[in-house]
Amino acid sequence: MSMMKRISTIFRAKANRALDAAEDPRETLDYSYQRQLEMLTKVRRGVADVATSRKRIELQRNQLQSQADKLTEQAQKALSMDREDLAREALTRKSALAGQIADLDAQHQQLQGEEEKLTLASQRLQAKVESFRTRKETIKATYTAAEAQTRIGEAFSGISEEMGDVGMAVQRAEDKTQAMQARAGAIDELIASGALDDASSVNRGDDISRELESMSAQSDVESELAALKGKATPALDAAPTDTPREPVIEDSPVEKGQQP
Repeated sequence: MSMMKRISTIFRAKANRALDAAEDPRETLDYSYQRQLEMLTKVRRGVADVATSRKRIELQRNQLQSQADKLTEQAQKALSMDREDLAREALTRKSALAGQIADLDAQHQQLQGEEEKLTLASQRLQAKVESFRTRKETIKATYTAAEAQTRIGEAFSGISEEMGDVGMAVQRAEDKTQAMQARAGAIDELIASGALDDASSVNRGDDISRELESMSAQSDVESELAALKGKATPALDAAPTDTPREPVIEDSPVEKGQQP
């Protein structure tokens, strides 16, 4: 049994907390004001019903009083005609009507008292409703201002859900931008150091390099040839002019493979 009570208490506490989180004081105040207006309307309807009943009794009493007055006239007329029996009958009927009139007067007085009480209660309730309406609007305005101020404070401090999402999105964008800038800087440094070649200019660079190497090699060959020529020219100038020349031996017809 204690376990069930504990579970019930926990359930009520959680339900109360959920209701508190979902409740809007402005809506609650408007609902209370609406209920009070409905109650005031019922009281006014009750006053109208009592007044209607009182008016109906007044009409009935007036009708009975008219009949009683008519019976009095008939009794007087009957006496003037020496018809005492008719006069007695008329007065008897008038006496019965007088009892009904007395009852209606009592009911009328009672309804009039109830009407006055309901009218006073209606006026008091109306004043209370008007006071509640003024207080309700004041509380609603104060709550709305406090809510707006709280949201503005949360927006400035960045603790609201919307601003929190925006801040996270900005942070992610800044992180991605920094990462991209770092990657671009690293690639530029690698290209500048020669560790990476520009793929769009590889073939063109190879052609230029080959042409420059060819021109450099040709220039080196020409330079070396000119140097060799410069060394060979003085040696020829220093040789003696009287050196006997070796005889030129002509090949015999046999060596040339000709017939004698």
